[in-house]
Amino acid sequence: MFDFQINAHCPHTRARVGCFRTPHGSVNTPRFMPVGTLATVKGITATQLAETGAQMVLANTYHLHLQPGEGIVADAGGLHRFMGWDSPLLTDSGGFQIFSLADLNRIDDHGVVFRNPRNGSQIELTPERAIEIQMALGADVAMAFDQCPPYPASESDVEAACKRTHAWLERCSSTHQHTNQALFGIVQGGCFPHLREQSAQIVASFDLPGIAIGGVSVGEPVEDIHRIVRQVSPLLPQDRPRYLMGIGTLREIAIAVASGIDLFDCVLPTRLGRHGTALVAGERWNLRNARFREDHTPLDQSCACTACRHHSRAYLHHLIRNEELLGLTLLSLHNLTQLIRFTSAISQAIQDDCFSEDFAPWQPDSAAHHTW
Repeated sequence: MFDFQINAHCPHTRARVGCFRTPHGSVNTPRFMPVGTLATVKGITATQLAETGAQMVLANTYHLHLQPGEGIVADAGGLHRFMGWDSPLLTDSGGFQIFSLADLNRIDDHGVVFRNPRNGSQIELTPERAIEIQMALGADVAMAFDQCPPYPASESDVEAACKRTHAWLERCSSTHQHTNQALFGIVQGGCFPHLREQSAQIVASFDLPGIAIGGVSVGEPVEDIHRIVRQVSPLLPQDRPRYLMGIGTLREIAIAVASGIDLFDCVLPTRLGRHGTALVAGERWNLRNARFREDHTPLDQSCACTACRHHSRAYLHHLIRNEELLGLTLLSLHNLTQLIRFTSAISQAIQDDCFSEDFAPWQPDSAAHHTW
């Protein structure tokens, strides 16, 4: 039911082209995955999302447990039917909220007690409960419940988080019963190489259908992200998809692919779009800027998204300056298209033997310009 096939390798790096098969379809890798925390990518319909080239979408266990509740989603026929998305889905376990909602939680070896930000009530999330919720939601991939340590953190604190993450993975694995849902483990270890190596070895020993690298992009220098990815990726099984959590910038994606990473997710493209910023040719353009007021050319002549095919920079500038919701949606669609297009171009470049860590196919003199 789940299968990962590697179809091409880059002869100069560890990059590879693959296909991850799930019950709801295939995901061609490397691939960027949009984030739909509450069963929606903000402001975008499922039909529009498919037009960006998205093949797999993320939702969040913790937030869906709060609202509307996994019971309602299950009664609707599962998360796919509930949100009208027929392609693969992945649910994050809620472990990242240990980091992002640190002021609202209390953690011990049993699990985490959160204070509900909606009404102040207490919510207990354990490894077993996180898996039960994800099984009820019915996504194709469920993530193990982990503890993501903050940055900076002491070596002893990160080591304790690793031990807890590994113990919780054992409990997640014992609880998970659905053969039509893949369970992915998560490697932690902060910025400490020996802890990262140890965590990679332990998580790999569970022989799961896929493995993620977590605990990155939590405030550490970007050079540390590169170092962690370059260290950990080769330690993971070659025949399973590797997922780098929370990364959505072009340079970091290219460097991670060169290290052998297959899947990525991040809220960045839609968050930028909702703030009036577009990703164009490796740059970030603020469409509020007056220089776009009388510019009637497409946002990006080479882009096939709705915003670029049907509207001008001047029109997008007008929408953003007047805080029209359509402008935020159009820029979100454009940015998602750019990230997914970027990973698709990487795939083609790997097959054409013109991929490199400094991948920038929009540049006319790039050897991979034809992929763009």
